[in-house]
Amino acid sequence: MLAVVRVLGQLLVIFGATYLLPLVTSLIYRDGTWKEFLFSAVLTSGAGGVIWLLTRSHQRELRSRDGFLLVTLAWVTMSAVSAVPMMLLLPDLTFTDAFFESTSGLTTTGSTVLSNLDSLAPAINMWRHALHWLGGMGIIVLALAILPLLGVGGMQLYRAESPGPVKDTKLTPRITGTAKRLWFTYLAMTVVAIVILWICGLDWFDAICHALSVVALGGFSNYDTSVGKLQSPLVEFVLIVFMLIAATNFARHFVAFRRLTLEPYRTDPELKARMLLLAASIVLIAVVVHLSGQYGDLFNAIRHVTFTVVSVATTTGFVTEDYEKWPQFAGYWLLLLSCVCCSIGSTGGGIKMFRTLVLWRQGFREMRLMVHPHAVEPIRIGGHVVPNRIAYAVLAFIFLYFMVVVGLTFALLLSGLDFISAFTAIVASVNNMGPGLGRVGPSTTYQSLTDFQTWVCSIAMFMGRLEIFSVLVLFTPAFWKK
Repeated sequence: MLAVVRVLGQLLVIFGATYLLPLVTSLIYRDGTWKEFLFSAVLTSGAGGVIWLLTRSHQRELRSRDGFLLVTLAWVTMSAVSAVPMMLLLPDLTFTDAFFESTSGLTTTGSTVLSNLDSLAPAINMWRHALHWLGGMGIIVLALAILPLLGVGGMQLYRAESPGPVKDTKLTPRITGTAKRLWFTYLAMTVVAIVILWICGLDWFDAICHALSVVALGGFSNYDTSVGKLQSPLVEFVLIVFMLIAATNFARHFVAFRRLTLEPYRTDPELKARMLLLAASIVLIAVVVHLSGQYGDLFNAIRHVTFTVVSVATTTGFVTEDYEKWPQFAGYWLLLLSCVCCSIGSTGGGIKMFRTLVLWRQGFREMRLMVHPHAVEPIRIGGHVVPNRIAYAVLAFIFLYFMVVVGLTFALLLSGLDFISAFTAIVASVNNMGPGLGRVGPSTTYQSLTDFQTWVCSIAMFMGRLEIFSVLVLFTPAFWKK
């Protein structure tokens, strides 16, 4: 346990350096917030340093169970310290709401309890978007890329935090090399997004904020009306492209860049399935919305439907229109898309397309085996046989996913929230997508929720970001047995 606390202290020291971005922003825009961010940086790094000094003698290789514990503790702790500057600068913000806001940022959910974002100090908005960017690839992976502090135990952390059944795939022989290459790809994509958005007419601040959000598939904006405030079809198109890129496995991007070939994309079964599903969904919802008479202009209908479908399906949560005003079918279909569209190894949330494909193939395999009980029917994805152990793990994950959604929905119903708001708030939080329907719809915030309801949604965001297993395993008796 003390070995885990020791590494947590080291991570806090590193995390203290992330306050540099809002600190510099405050000095550039002279918004008067630099003292609070400097204090938060000193507090975070100082606390981490004290923890590390008190536990420095407890150094050993981290086991798998240590990785799960450390990842969960790290995300909760860093969400708590990230709330400090917001509480200092926004006196009306309670710790519950500040923790929710920072958790939403780090888990790349994009839900917010804040209003009047347009008038917030630039440094506060920059901090919110910086949390998205840091959480997108993962704070633990960032630590592995910067300092090999964790030694050989680093692989345990990488496995604990990395999503899905491809977590054992390494791009290089050493875990630090893998982390560095993933972060290089992530950083390069962010820089390209910033430059292109600036070329499209956004000022540097807007370009940086929206680039940090879109690459992380987060959804925070520095405007109350989100991307709708920009009123730019060109910017929307650029964001669509980057949302699709960020929803793809980042290992594919790295290999494609290194080999200068599009072959990794051509052979990606998740990408093919996602693009087909998105294309069909855009046509379907565009027809439904157009027939409802929401837009007299067909071009505007297609424009807003395309952006909304991609934004929600990739669990980004950017908004140009209040899609809750569309026919009811559209809103629930969008929530379904947010569950399945992102790829394993992307910055998106939800069940992921790989698991969806495995579940789909498993269902058809069982039906064929009913007709031919003695047939050998392996599950194949992208021409490769999926081992039964992975298929069983996928089935277990999806079962636990739905049980978490059901359990937390009932918790919100017990607190007095209406069903539509409760169910969609949990689905949106577990998928790290952001807006739901009802009281948490795209035109509103989560500010109207009670403290209890806000904490339930915060738990749901953690569960979704750490892919359920990493959190639930901590509550099993076997985990704590020596």
